[in-house]
Amino acid sequence: MELGRTVSVLLPLAVDGPYTYKVPAGMELSPGDIVRVPLGPREMIGAVWDDPVDPSVGHNRLRAILHHYDSPPLDETLRRFVDWVANYTLSQRGMVLRMVLRAPDALEPERAVAALRLAGREPDRMTAARQRVLDALAGGEPMPKTAVAGFAAVSSSVVNGLVEQGVLEAVMLPPPPLTLPPEPDFARPTFDPGQDDAAKLLRASVDEGAFSVTLIDGITGSGKTEVYFEALAETLRLGKQALVLLPEIALTVDFLDRFARRFGHRPAEWHSEMPPRMRERVWRGVATGAVQAVVGARSALFLPFQKLGLVVVDEEHDTAYKQEEGVIYNARDMAVVRGHIGGFPVVLASATPSIESRVNADQGRYRRLVLSARYAAAKLPEIKPIDLRIDPPERGHFLAPSLIQAIEETIANKGQALLFLNRRGYAPLTLCRSCGHRFQCPNCSTWLVDHRFRGQLVCHHCGHHERRPDQCPVCDAEDSLVACGPGVERVAEEVATRFPDARRIVLSSDLLGGVKKMREEFDAIRRGAADIIIGTQLVAKGHNFPLLALVGVVDADLGLAHGDPRAAERTFQLLAQVTGRAGRAGGESRALLQTYAPEHPVIAAIASGDREAFYAREIEARRIAVLPPFGRLAGIIISAADRATSYGYAMALRRSAPESGPVMVLGPSEAPLAVLRGRHRFRLLVQAPRSVDLQAFLRQWLAEAPPVRGSLRVQVDIDPQSFL
Repeated sequence: MELGRTVSVLLPLAVDGPYTYKVPAGMELSPGDIVRVPLGPREMIGAVWDDPVDPSVGHNRLRAILHHYDSPPLDETLRRFVDWVANYTLSQRGMVLRMVLRAPDALEPERAVAALRLAGREPDRMTAARQRVLDALAGGEPMPKTAVAGFAAVSSSVVNGLVEQGVLEAVMLPPPPLTLPPEPDFARPTFDPGQDDAAKLLRASVDEGAFSVTLIDGITGSGKTEVYFEALAETLRLGKQALVLLPEIALTVDFLDRFARRFGHRPAEWHSEMPPRMRERVWRGVATGAVQAVVGARSALFLPFQKLGLVVVDEEHDTAYKQEEGVIYNARDMAVVRGHIGGFPVVLASATPSIESRVNADQGRYRRLVLSARYAAAKLPEIKPIDLRIDPPERGHFLAPSLIQAIEETIANKGQALLFLNRRGYAPLTLCRSCGHRFQCPNCSTWLVDHRFRGQLVCHHCGHHERRPDQCPVCDAEDSLVACGPGVERVAEEVATRFPDARRIVLSSDLLGGVKKMREEFDAIRRGAADIIIGTQLVAKGHNFPLLALVGVVDADLGLAHGDPRAAERTFQLLAQVTGRAGRAGGESRALLQTYAPEHPVIAAIASGDREAFYAREIEARRIAVLPPFGRLAGIIISAADRATSYGYAMALRRSAPESGPVMVLGPSEAPLAVLRGRHRFRLLVQAPRSVDLQAFLRQWLAEAPPVRGSLRVQVDIDPQSFL
């Protein structure tokens, strides 16, 4: 690249390569600099990239760069990371760059804050209100007008009057810091010997300043967070930045409080619920190095850190780390890649590690730290299955008599009970008992879920919703609509009937009020303002409910009865996580699993506490089937506006697959979700040994495939987590 003449600029578009631009006289540019350039009739923000310029384009045909932003450049490790992610996921580099440049207003300097201070003059007439304003500013520190009015308990007109008389004068102040620097030694914890050894090893890995991956494999309540906080503290002592990834936004507030108790101040946040202005401030603070610690969702991995020294992936097994739209990637795996490129340690933490991480640890690629005891007075719950073949619920109900009795005993002892069912809404299916009509989504091949609290039938895939009718729309029969199966709302209805005096809270991601309401509910539970909690998988992730003494799993078999190769692993993880919510603050606790198959290996492993037996069995099954991590998978999803087009292209694509002995192409077959958001879907699955360059195979295949036209869309999913 010839500086001062022409440069390559990568733009956040669905393109794989950069464009070549002229550099105006007097403008100096280097790779990573952020610029604004013309593209057709519009202007776009992009980044100077490392690719050589295209020599085939004549210099006189090139357009010039319009503006060079006074913002820290994207460093080499981030640019290499963008290239690596694009290459691995078979995505366009421009689309990966879009995830980096997602706060364009952050490139401009932050605006100064208008404030007021005393100008040295006296008002023409002194009043009590005016005196309070003068007293508020007597210390000499300027304050924003709203702060002055609030502090002095006066209206803004009083303040404005003093400004007009020249008693107060306006000044511009630099914006306040987004966060205060965390203090590594603010409140160092006291560890038991096992935790202390793990903390020392993590601190040592940070001090080494080299790439490593450590898996903290600790049972629920074993203090994993406090242990990896020690790695974070050491990173801060060295003057580097740290990133902690969490799988759910709902976990953030509790985590921020724990962080503040340990380090004195909260970290910066990064997730989709943040207002744009705050996102801009975080992006800018990360790029300049002013923000030292960030807690965020998976997209935080693409922030332009100036001196990133540690990434922690909490609940590393969680499927929420897989991005299923746009650039399809797994943030856990990409965190490891970013650590490798940047030469810094990565910490993965989970009470139920993924099979992939466990095998990597067993084979020596990761270091595994085991925390096998609960912290302080906390005790593991006693876990028992309830065989529904022997102890069934009453007809039309969903709680077995022994579970009802356990709830009564728990409430009587001033404890909390959690009823877990991983199914939102009131019922997964509504039908007419007169004509058999079933309510189906008009855009997807799924049933509409009855949400009785909202009076709506809802599709959980495309968001379609309609009012729940009073009569059948097909046969006009009244009072004929029947809810089939339970959701959390229906369980809550049964709880209200059986325990009318108990205080109840329902927790589900789609209940009214959004994230703010959800956080208030979590707070109420921690304060003891609820006796019975009814929740979906939302309650299984990282929450600490001190009074929780009973967990009842309403349907422990849910998730085991379909062909997903990860079904057993996911069910085991979910059940282990939710039962682990009990007994975290000490005292006796128990968990009851309602099941029709207590002998199933997953149920038996949870009930017996023999997690090692489950991992050994599941790992061996994966090895025999050459499934990840012992083999490689890629999903190819073909979709179109009509079924014939989608199926025809899927067949043509299958016929164009290169001949390769070790690579097996399965399909095409109709996807389990055959229609999604109005698009008809077929799937191909590619299976290969680990030694095969799967990306090279797919690139060759897609390059030789028939062209994609019209409504057709082809999506490649490397290392698929979902098979729907």
